[in-house]
Amino acid sequence: MSDLDNIDRAEGVDLLAPFFDLTTFSIYVRNRSAQDVFELLSDYYQLIGDIIEEGNGKVVKFFGDAGLVVFPEDAVSEGVLALRKLKNEGDAWLADRDTPCKHRIKAHFGHVHCGRIGTRTSKQFDLFGETVNIAAVLQSNGLALTAQVFRKLDSSTRQLFKKHTPPITYIPVEEAHADR
Repeated sequence: MSDLDNIDRAEGVDLLAPFFDLTTFSIYVRNRSAQDVFELLSDYYQLIGDIIEEGNGKVVKFFGDAGLVVFPEDAVSEGVLALRKLKNEGDAWLADRDTPCKHRIKAHFGHVHCGRIGTRTSKQFDLFGETVNIAAVLQSNGLALTAQVFRKLDSSTRQLFKKHTPPITYIPVEEAHADR
């Protein structure tokens, strides 16, 4: 992902752009102190970073219990495997901390414009485009991939998913068919 780190002006590239968030997180934190929430999210963000970076991805941003990450076009299968790992190991990590939340992950592949953006004194990497919007509104009960992502997967990674409709998405073979 180092190539993305070097982009200063908006550049068009094709990327895997997944969003993730935690189910029931706002209910869980209602009766917790801000310090407890901060400490949980601090450790959680490190877990996310480790898993995503191991899959050759980049964390773009966190917003509370949610986040946006990216993987380059040549690492889509690796990225999807990292997302499965995040779902499985992340849910177990949360359960070990008596946090009754689960990951909801939604991924789309396509063209984005990305680069460093922000105020005059503080700019950060971000991305924009229809690809990001599609991922953001995709329905998911766990991990969902659009057909565009599925088509980019190598054959062994494809074996881990099945078609789910409507609209067409691909979910892990072990995940039940259920609408949100």
